[in-house]
Amino acid sequence: RAKEIKTKLGTLLQKPDSAIDFIIPYPEKPEKPPKAQKPSPEEALQWRDSLERLLQNPYGLTSFHSFLRSEFSEENVEFWVACEDYKKIKSPVKMAEKAKKIYEEFIQTEAPKEVNIDHFTKAVTMKNLVEPSPSSFDMAQKRIFALMEKDSLPRFVRSEFYQELIK
Repeated sequence: RAKEIKTKLGTLLQKPDSAIDFIIPYPEKPEKPPKAQKPSPEEALQWRDSLERLLQNPYGLTSFHSFLRSEFSEENVEFWVACEDYKKIKSPVKMAEKAKKIYEEFIQTEAPKEVNIDHFTKAVTMKNLVEPSPSSFDMAQKRIFALMEKDSLPRFVRSEFYQELIK
């Protein structure tokens, strides 16, 4: 039933062939962040064998995220990115706030973007959050990385979008 709903939603959310009718004029923003540079076909080919390399490339990360969003499975890459951002936090107060946010969004049962981790990993992560540290989510992040490497990356590599990048 859930799969059926996802399929119907996916159909409804697809972009129309002509989006000209949907363009809403906005005043120009003073500065846009620089766009991630499209990789060479050779560089994109390396992503097949290295999820780490794919995620380290801004264009690769954006492409992978878009692909997963089209499949309604973007929670794993969003969790991975949130963990990477979390590790950069120096302030214990901000770290505790971010840890709580990550837990509520991705880890707790019935979380809006709950990631698929086993009970043991979930228990270890919850225990680590009693005193948050940069490594609090390491075990869960490694599990999700392995899941993306085994499952999501092969599907991405077979996708039309990726095939266009390597031409």
